[in-house]
Amino acid sequence: MGGPGVPELEILAPTGGRKTVPLEPLPYRMGRQEDNHLVLRDNRASRHHARIVCEAGQYWVEDLNSRNGITVNGEKVARAALVDGAVVGFGVEDSYTLVFRARSGAEGAGAGPTAGLRRLRSILEVARTLTGSLSTDHVLASLLEAAISVTGCDRGFVLLREGRGLVLRIGRDSAGMVLGEGDLTAPPEVLCAALESRRDLLSMTVEGYGHVVCVPLLRVAMAGGEETALLGSAREAAGLLCLESGPGRAELAGLGGELLQSLAVEASMILENARLIVQERLKDRMERELDLARTIQRDLLPDQFPLTGWFRACGVSVSSAQVGGDYFDLMELGEGRWAAVLADVSGKGVSSALLAAFLQGVFLAATGESTSAAAVLERVNRFLLRRTNGEKYATLVLVTLDREGKLVWVNAGHCRPLLWRRTGEVFELRAAGLPVGMLEEATWETYRQQVEPGDVMVLYSDGCSEARNGAGEMFGVGRVGEALRRFAAQGAQAVAEGLRRAVEEFAGGEAQGDDLTVLVVEYHG
Repeated sequence: MGGPGVPELEILAPTGGRKTVPLEPLPYRMGRQEDNHLVLRDNRASRHHARIVCEAGQYWVEDLNSRNGITVNGEKVARAALVDGAVVGFGVEDSYTLVFRARSGAEGAGAGPTAGLRRLRSILEVARTLTGSLSTDHVLASLLEAAISVTGCDRGFVLLREGRGLVLRIGRDSAGMVLGEGDLTAPPEVLCAALESRRDLLSMTVEGYGHVVCVPLLRVAMAGGEETALLGSAREAAGLLCLESGPGRAELAGLGGELLQSLAVEASMILENARLIVQERLKDRMERELDLARTIQRDLLPDQFPLTGWFRACGVSVSSAQVGGDYFDLMELGEGRWAAVLADVSGKGVSSALLAAFLQGVFLAATGESTSAAAVLERVNRFLLRRTNGEKYATLVLVTLDREGKLVWVNAGHCRPLLWRRTGEVFELRAAGLPVGMLEEATWETYRQQVEPGDVMVLYSDGCSEARNGAGEMFGVGRVGEALRRFAAQGAQAVAEGLRRAVEEFAGGEAQGDDLTVLVVEYHG
């Protein structure tokens, strides 16, 4: 350690290690390169990231034009004065954190309950600040250090609820050494039983185990401003802060009530804040991953459609959630023949989206120039049964169309496609067959229809026909047919976009429970 009056830096590494070093020599340089006084073993840190200088007795931290910058007490700064307890970060989560400790050489001054309470609040303010930048374990370590420091006990432990018992999360002695469950004076099951039998929410002494005081970590409600209130009972505590004092030391049970109450409230708040921050980070990470999945799923859909020539098509798909279970695709089967498919996987969410992507790959692999539509469904059926054991299935309709206008289709339990004739007539294409992935012995009948130049066919998912408005009415197959009649003469692209708009206008902003997918095929032989 440095001499009297030399400040110190408490260093918290991302691996969980911690140490305290004197702040010398000055300027004190920090960065990834080995010539720094503090070497940051983090690839996200710059080679020369920051430094600490002293000017007229005041210590300052300065950013050295680093890539991610620095923060002081959570605020991003280029240069900032350091006061006792200031927390310095390096611009990214889960990296190094420094706590500036000013040393005046008069640590013993102002002893007594009031001074101890002030010291507790000062130390715990550092722990509060840390909840915004470090893991829960880092926060608990800082909390425990504060409790040991202010009470003068030999060691301490934090135990958290797990099921109906208590599990040791972290233990330290007054020298900062890590302690395990075997170092507890009272076993966790004894502490748990004592906790549940006590009416006192503030503290408890475990009889027969020496000087042991436990502070329940309870839920805390903010009553406005800085006022707080403990909620619940000892049985509902999230855990325990356990403090121990060896023989010859003052009994911890004699600690001032105000001191222990402040410790209970502050510790509970810090623990709850850390838990909420971890939850928020997990939620943010999941949101980012779902956004990525949605982008990938969107990229798997056709991005270009044949809008000229004898075969024309256009499709749209709108997910009801971040990722959906619908998909459609088009494939040219040699000269003068195309295939189109629209499928809807049972269920919702990520599992259905993944299966939809797999089905798309199976469709592309199974569909060949000489492969019949029914044979493709048989292959898809076997694929699903082998991988989901009948727990997932999909409805789909697969059509092929050649240059001569011969339309062939199979329907596996899907919405019946609609065909619009140049005469203005609209009718459903009949269908029969089970969804794929249900039964190994399932078979599908093949249907044929001769179409004429200018005929338009629309394939759609039930998220289209079953979309509901605020009054609970369904869009219905009839309105699908009306939209087809209205836009068919304008071509496939106009039908696809017009039907999507018609459904959205009908829904009037109401949240929908299923994906909306439309694929339109137009014949110009």
